[in-house]
Amino acid sequence: MADSPEHPVDLPACPSVQGAGAGLLPPELRGWMLLLAATGAVEQRLRSVVKERLDVSHDEFLVLCLLAEQPQGGLRMTRVAELLGRPKTRLTYQIACLQHAGLVTRRSVCEDKRGIEVALTDKARDLLREASGALAETVTGALAHVMGPEQCAAMSGLIPKAATATEPQPEPGREHATVSD
Repeated sequence: MADSPEHPVDLPACPSVQGAGAGLLPPELRGWMLLLAATGAVEQRLRSVVKERLDVSHDEFLVLCLLAEQPQGGLRMTRVAELLGRPKTRLTYQIACLQHAGLVTRRSVCEDKRGIEVALTDKARDLLREASGALAETVTGALAHVMGPEQCAAMSGLIPKAATATEPQPEPGREHATVSD
């Protein structure tokens, strides 16, 4: 097949690598835009596979993935909302759906009665293990379809600086004040 996912021939040339410096955006922003486009392609393909294999929505799947990466126990709901950039009210609904399906448990945090921690059930772990091969193939296929060598090269504009950063940098306009003794 001429248009196999490994060789995306039908893709237009990546604007972020045509004439370095010709565009308005610095390499980091061009790389970020490519990352967003790749993420969108992956999400689009994953939606149907997630529904078919796990019978959950894509947003619920993201919650399951976050919880699956925890070495032990679960996460507080406020932390899940923060990591996914979701409103807490929407997350409460998603967690309720996942709990109803038997995929997560909820419990109060001992030291803070208001805090709720969510964790995967064994059923969810088994489902994720069974589906992981198909999910991984879907991600790889989607990325191979939208990212050719030029796009991969442009993405490297994000990676070297992120890998070598030693300390988090303050957001512009939010420098931390120092307190001296």
